[in-house]
Amino acid sequence: MKLEMYLVVWLSSVVVVVHSQVAQKLTSSHCISKKSCGECITSHPECAWCSEEDFESGGSWRCDTIGSLITKCSQSKIVHPNNKMEKLVNKQLSDKGTSEEDAVQIKPQRIKLTLKPKSLFTLNVEFRQAVDYPVDLYYLMDLSKSMEDDKDKLADLGNLLATTMENITSNFRLGFGSFVDKVVMPYVSTVPQKLKEPCRGCAPPYGFKNHMPLSLNTHEFEKQVKAARVSGNLDAPEGGFDAMMQAIVCHEAIEWRRKSRKMLVFSTDSGFHYAGDGKLGGIIKPNDGQCHLDEQGNYIMSIYQDYPSLSQINAEVKKHKVNVIFAVTSDQLSIYKRLSGHLEGSTAGKLEKDSSNVVELVKDQYNRITSSVKLQDNVNNDFIEIKYFSSCLGGKRENTNECKGLKVGDNVTFEARIEVKKCPENHTAWNQTIQIYPVGLNEALTVELHVICECMCEKSWNEEKNSDKCTNGNGTYSCGMCVCNEGRSGKKCECDSKDIDLTTDEAQCIFGNDTKPCTGRGICHCGVCECFQRQNPEETVTGRFCECDNFSCDRYEGEICSGPSHGKCECGECDCLPGWKGSACECKDSVDSCIAPDGDQTCSGHGDCKCGVCECFESEDQRYSGRYCEECPTCPGLCEDLKECVQCLMFESGPLSDEECKNCSFIPEEVSEAEVKEPEQRLCIFRDDDDCKFKFVYTLDENNNPLVWAERTKDCPEPISILAIVLGVIGGIVLVGLALLLIWKLLTTIHDRREFAKFEKERQMAKWDTGENPIYKQATTTFKNPTYGGRL
Repeated sequence: MKLEMYLVVWLSSVVVVVHSQVAQKLTSSHCISKKSCGECITSHPECAWCSEEDFESGGSWRCDTIGSLITKCSQSKIVHPNNKMEKLVNKQLSDKGTSEEDAVQIKPQRIKLTLKPKSLFTLNVEFRQAVDYPVDLYYLMDLSKSMEDDKDKLADLGNLLATTMENITSNFRLGFGSFVDKVVMPYVSTVPQKLKEPCRGCAPPYGFKNHMPLSLNTHEFEKQVKAARVSGNLDAPEGGFDAMMQAIVCHEAIEWRRKSRKMLVFSTDSGFHYAGDGKLGGIIKPNDGQCHLDEQGNYIMSIYQDYPSLSQINAEVKKHKVNVIFAVTSDQLSIYKRLSGHLEGSTAGKLEKDSSNVVELVKDQYNRITSSVKLQDNVNNDFIEIKYFSSCLGGKRENTNECKGLKVGDNVTFEARIEVKKCPENHTAWNQTIQIYPVGLNEALTVELHVICECMCEKSWNEEKNSDKCTNGNGTYSCGMCVCNEGRSGKKCECDSKDIDLTTDEAQCIFGNDTKPCTGRGICHCGVCECFQRQNPEETVTGRFCECDNFSCDRYEGEICSGPSHGKCECGECDCLPGWKGSACECKDSVDSCIAPDGDQTCSGHGDCKCGVCECFESEDQRYSGRYCEECPTCPGLCEDLKECVQCLMFESGPLSDEECKNCSFIPEEVSEAEVKEPEQRLCIFRDDDDCKFKFVYTLDENNNPLVWAERTKDCPEPISILAIVLGVIGGIVLVGLALLLIWKLLTTIHDRREFAKFEKERQMAKWDTGENPIYKQATTTFKNPTYGGRL
């Protein structure tokens, strides 16, 4: 007994320590509003339920944080289920598979997982590629006329392809199939002669044919490829999707092995038809995704069913774990690369025009596929989320479900973080079977997931119907509380609803325009609110509708109502003590701190006292500052007011007359240089009527009378020499005129010399003599007889 008691105490202390940090962030208000055990435990991982009878009468609530309940409720009555995992199948990763059943590349293989909503569970998944893992390679070839040279080259390279793959794995099988298109217009010509021989030496057109199932006999592969005849069609795209679907789903005919790396090499130099194109030929029946091969391997539904869609092919690729390799010519490579992005585990590579590089291409694509592992899952709902993390080969751990650069024997561990976001409304969805699998391999981790959405004490076999623990047996006792029968309400079903409408009863607990009874901070029992208690005993919720509290008032420097010395919180508002004011009682209720020691005006008359601090006035040309708003660096001052008196008294200028000048309230003191010598003084600078600058400095005495010091001399600019300006202008005009004349004379001289040189050149090039008229022609013409030899 002592040992058990010590163990309980130790476990309690451990739980308190573990949950202390979380409890700091999670307040009881997250839990205490929950009305049932199932709702409680699924609201937050830290919420727990106490199933003790009359537990609430002790001043606590049944649903609370586990850290709070563990000190208030009996250990045996606390309902707080934890996540559980049980490994059902956990075979060790195999280093080498000698048969189909021996190779194990993912660990564990099957687990049973019990999870609460909003509770993250981390599962480690190991993967290692097995040595000599079985490989099935099915070569699906476009045998339209344009691929004739490719077929001959593939037949020659068949043995080399087999030898190359056998160097990678000894457990290798090879198969061959071909396709053209649907035998209807406008895909192929339906002229009877063309149906027999669409081109010279060509076979009749067909949709898809399985020439050779997967086999170890590579010589048979060479024989079948050579024996296959090309055919012809009319349009550019081919019926490759029909053939691909049949090659994937016809397991028995193609003889795919259950546990092998399945590779489908799709070779073509053209595009493809897809779902909807069949309407051009009058085919409107959708593709059913089933196998339709006859005993000879011919696709018999080609002219009756439409082409499959991309999503249909992708679904079958994922289901049957087939790696598709598109071996296409350069002009088609871009479109097939985009296509491979929509098919799980598929790649695309460039095929030479005669397929001479097919062996190297298949080898490279196989190495690319096997050098990486990518985990996927079949979760297709909104309440389960799985995220993957891995450090791959010792790098930085990151959020990824794919590791690259692997070699045979490399061990990779993925961290699958599984979280149930919420409980599904459909109870049948509380049990899920999830597959986590490496793309392209027929191996998977099966997770039998059970979502905890209710408590065991809520099960029908644990309930007490019409229990004596509920008033007059008017309820079902479950999980320590009464679930009232129809027409009854209250903790113990003590409220009779025959005389009181439940809607009216609950309406009596609604405050103002609120939508929740008791403002959402209490429970309505028979028209009366019972307010929730806070985790902090100093915090209280009060009021008829639980509308008041002592903790939601404004705070100042982290304290409610600036602390107990300033005020206290009453129903959400601060009740300030004498001498304090403000929404958080943060301000003194006096203006003494806003009056300067040597002044008698609040903020020097240039501001308002708010919360014991002066807020100075501001305008476009006046901005007061300082603690008491006593400074104004931007104010215009008395310069303008004193200007005219300084002009008339010092320099006998300005707009004032002699009589007006005598009325000036001050007499400026003459100084050699007006400059500011004390902070209170201000310098004023103006221009007089003669455009000369004059300066003076002023300040105010204790009676606010001006004291002025004016500079005795004005700063006048030097006079402008009019004669020098006139002479300079005349000289400039003369110089410009002479320059223009010189330029004109220079240009005319150059032009005359060029003309004379041109004349001399033409005279020297004359070819006639000066004494002969070049246009003279003689009056006689002489003709010679070409047959005359000079004999008579």
